[in-house]
Amino acid sequence: MDLPRFVAGLFAFAVVTVGAGSSVAAGLPAAGPGAGPGPGTVSAPAGHDVTLRLGQEAAVQGKDLTVRYLRVVADSRCRAGMQCFWQGEATLAFLLKEPGRGESTTAELHSGPRTGPRATSFAASRVELVSVSEDGGEATVRIS
Repeated sequence: MDLPRFVAGLFAFAVVTVGAGSSVAAGLPAAGPGAGPGPGTVSAPAGHDVTLRLGQEAAVQGKDLTVRYLRVVADSRCRAGMQCFWQGEATLAFLLKEPGRGESTTAELHSGPRTGPRATSFAASRVELVSVSEDGGEATVRIS
């Protein structure tokens, strides 16, 4: 087999493998502003990890800040039982709000360093993605 055909075949296999691990292929639900009420709000002490389910919001104690886990934007992580060329990453969307000032922004945080930031700053706070459950249904963030 010649090298160009081998490389083309390898590339095609990689594209199919990444697509099979995507959030769309996995059938993960999308939660967003129009998706209806979330499963509630939890109170989170600043500086500690908090785990949020899709649509759930954390109100940070002592700060004018809430963090809502909106949706899985992309997920190329290797699923259990699959053989992958690389570990992959998940990209999650969060709604950050400063209710007292009426300010808000959406941030996309990444589980690995390849495609984007793991953390962002908003309302004099830092929000960092710590981990993502295998199915993307829960995300753990640290708010400091």
